[in-house]
Amino acid sequence: MRAVAFTHFGAVPALTELPVPEPRSGEVLVRLRTSSVNGFDLGILDGNFKEVFEYEFPVVIGKDFAGVVTSIGDAVTSLAVGDEVFGVVMRPTLGQGGFAEYVAVGETYGIAALPEGLDHAQAGALGLAGTASLNAVDALDPVAGETVLISGATGGVGAYAIQFAAARGATVIATAKPGAETEFVTGLGAAHAVDHTDLEAQVRAIAPDGVHTALHFAGDGAAVAGLLARGGRFASTVHFTPDEPAERDIKATTVMANPDQATLTRLAADVITGRLQVPLTKVYPLAEATQAIADFTSGTLGKLGIAI
Repeated sequence: MRAVAFTHFGAVPALTELPVPEPRSGEVLVRLRTSSVNGFDLGILDGNFKEVFEYEFPVVIGKDFAGVVTSIGDAVTSLAVGDEVFGVVMRPTLGQGGFAEYVAVGETYGIAALPEGLDHAQAGALGLAGTASLNAVDALDPVAGETVLISGATGGVGAYAIQFAAARGATVIATAKPGAETEFVTGLGAAHAVDHTDLEAQVRAIAPDGVHTALHFAGDGAAVAGLLARGGRFASTVHFTPDEPAERDIKATTVMANPDQATLTRLAADVITGRLQVPLTKVYPLAEATQAIADFTSGTLGKLGIAI
C-alpha cells in the first residue's frame, strides 16, 4: 500500500510502499478515503512523544481517518465489512496512521459509523480537532453573557471552538490578523478579532476587566492567561499551565482529546444538522501530503485535508 512515513527520528516523511496491515483481535481494517493534518503530526515528526509512545518505524503520519471496513479481526462484533466509518487512529504505539491506503484500528474507541449526509472529506477533517475543541469548550463551560478569548483561533481546533463557544451564547474574541484571517473567524461566529501582536491592548478595549474564559491552542499562554478576569477559567490543549498568583483565583485545565464513540457521533450529527461547519480550506492528494505538512507548519487557515 502507499503511505507517507518516516524511517527514523529526524527523517523527512516520504511517500513509500508498505505492507497492508493485518487486523488483530478486536480490530478492523479500514480502506482509507481521507485524512487531514493536525498539530499532533508535527509532534510525532519532531520526536516529542518518545517518552509517551513507542515508535514502530516506519511510522506513518496522520491521526484522522475516514473510509470503509474491508476486513475484521477475531472478536469484532459491532462492525462488518462494508461499513463506512471515521475517527481518530488511537493505537498504543506510533506506527500505523491515516496517511495511508489502509489502517487497522480498534472497533470500540476512536471510531464511529459514518452517517448519511457526512461526506468523507468532512469526516476526515473532523475527528481529532473536533474532539479537542469540544472537550476544551466543555471544560470551560462558557454561558451566555460571558466572554471567551480563543488563542490559535485560525487553526482547525480553534475554528471548531469558535463555533461551539458561540453556540452557547458566549461572546467570542478570536486571535486573527486583519484581512483573510479576520474574515475567517468572524464568519464562524467570532464577535471580535484581535491581532496577537497587540493582544493585551485590543482585548482590554473589548473587555476592560478581563475575559471570563480563555482557550489556549497556540501562542503565548502566559499572555492569554493574564487577560483573564479574577476567578476566570483557562484551558489549554498544548500542555500549558499558567503560573498565577492565588489571589487571582484562576481555574486552569489541561485538555487531552478523548475521541470516544459518543463524541464522534455528536460531532457528525452537528455537521449534518448545520450546527457545525467543517473548516476545510484545501485538500491535497496523498502524493502531496508532505507539502500539506509544510503548508500547515507555515500557517494556514482551518483544516488541510488529504485525499487518499
